[in-house]
Amino acid sequence: MPSDSIFRDGLFAGRTIVVSGGGTGIGRAAARELAALGASVVLCSRSLDHLAPTRDEIVAAGGRADAEVCDIRDPDAVEALFRAVVARHGRVDALVNNAGGQFLSPAEAITPKGWHAVVETNLTGTFNMAHSGAARAGVVNLTKTLAIEWARYGVRVNAVAPGIIASSGLARYGPEVAPLLEAFTRDVPAQRMGTASEVAAAIIYLLSPAAGFISGETLRVDGGGSLYRLHGYEIPAHAPWPAFDAALDGGA
Repeated sequence: MPSDSIFRDGLFAGRTIVVSGGGTGIGRAAARELAALGASVVLCSRSLDHLAPTRDEIVAAGGRADAEVCDIRDPDAVEALFRAVVARHGRVDALVNNAGGQFLSPAEAITPKGWHAVVETNLTGTFNMAHSGAARAGVVNLTKTLAIEWARYGVRVNAVAPGIIASSGLARYGPEVAPLLEAFTRDVPAQRMGTASEVAAAIIYLLSPAAGFISGETLRVDGGGSLYRLHGYEIPAHAPWPAFDAALDGGA
């Protein structure tokens, strides 16, 4: 079934949009919704195995999607990807820089290899296509810098900063992380984790004409989690905020 969307039909008709890390989690949700809104979506990842199921479900639902292997840490691979996309589609209208990854570790236990793996993917990889906390702080600053430098080309640059999202990425951490996640949801004003569909909706908004006067901004999708104990307040227990999840509201 096609992804449900709160945006109007055909919003991205005729547009070609590249989604890195588009085979799983937030990237998958964004790619499915963009395709449902008329975009030709190009999914990229280091592994075609991660992309094929999402590409196939988009096509089966009547959408348009290609899958390309690309390591965003390699500038030559990124350049080759965009040459191929332009050759096939004639244009690239937008890019969703979604690919990333991290692992749980105290600072003293992070090896140089682990540090470089996270920073190269999350920060350097983002730059090439246009530890985790440090990389993401860099992305916020990079977003502001590129928004200024690329304004003359008519390019807007924005970022989305998800909080803890109930997506496939959490499966990597194992059961020992479950108590930490439960504690986190108690301290978030929303009293729950976010959904991949809610992050995708934020991405769609920033790509849409409605955000045409927004650039250089980082939109937090974290249920107020970034405000956690900002002023020393405890969050009283309450019913979780209602969630939007296209997978539960009719999408596959």
